Amino acid sequence: MKTVLSGIQPSGKLTIGNYIGAIKNYVALQEDYNCFFMGVDLHAVTVPQDPAALREQTEMIVALYVAAGIDPNKAAIFMQSHVKEHAELGWLLTTLTYMGELERMTQFKDKAAGKESVGAGLFVYPSLMAADILLYNADLVPVGEDQKQHLELTRDLAQRFNQRYGQTFKVPEPYIPQVGARIMSLDDASKKMSKSNPNPGSYIALLDTPDEIRKKLSRAVTDSGREVRFDPAEKPEVSNLMSIYTQCSGLSLKDVEARYEGQGYGAFKKDLAEVVVAALAPMQERYRAIRESGEIPAILRSGAEKAAAKAAPMVNEVKEKMGFLLP
Repeated sequence: MKTVLSGIQPSGKLTIGNYIGAIKNYVALQEDYNCFFMGVDLHAVTVPQDPAALREQTEMIVALYVAAGIDPNKAAIFMQSHVKEHAELGWLLTTLTYMGELERMTQFKDKAAGKESVGAGLFVYPSLMAADILLYNADLVPVGEDQKQHLELTRDLAQRFNQRYGQTFKVPEPYIPQVGARIMSLDDASKKMSKSNPNPGSYIALLDTPDEIRKKLSRAVTDSGREVRFDPAEKPEVSNLMSIYTQCSGLSLKDVEARYEGQGYGAFKKDLAEVVVAALAPMQERYRAIRESGEIPAILRSGAEKAAAKAAPMVNEVKEKMGFLLP
């Protein structure tokens, strides 16, 4: 059985973009792959986090994983910081990573833009992300379009290590769904929907109330004209909303176009809100039950044990090949 590895930062509220672009795929993949799904809390602290908020968001992300349909008996659900091998291999791979490679990372440029100073962790975290993947010899890595550059670095580091020290790591492949892989902001379809956006109207949080969802979608920016047609180049705003519609309803893009032919944006956006509300309601109900059950610590302990059983031998093999004395 092939191995899949992915994770989401417990920073901010998870959005419908996180669900469509990542979690929904996790649920499908767990049926046919050996899956490891993390909350990447070590990545989260590359920018300042409020400690109380980080703890709350960590529990939130685990509960939402399970509420969305990830089964802890089928997939390992764990926190990155609970498996010490992530940090250890992250450092070892940092020593193999070139400054120029890190300087070219567009995410670093975006996050550092306009700041007088940034932490070194933000600069080197692609090496830690590579360690996350290579620890488990992952065959497939579900990533959004914005993470492809980091996966390419992971592939380069795997090949570099193998050439220098002998065959050790699998070279992972990206898993990118064709529709809905990258849901864009409701107020600007040129930017990815982000839970860190200071404008809460730019995203739909998975725990938003029905009224909040209706309000946000009624105010979502649309293109000029009134035709509901999927054309990301000419109509990026409505195409983004159509992607959300298809992913939440199960209808195809052609079905959506046919349903709203001649009706304009008003009816489309009103129905879209109800489609999203209906899609999120069962997840929200399960989420509340999981938080009240107190089972999150046990889920994380079990997941970390499964992950460590795979990660620890890999780190030992890497250290031995690099010339370290093992205890």
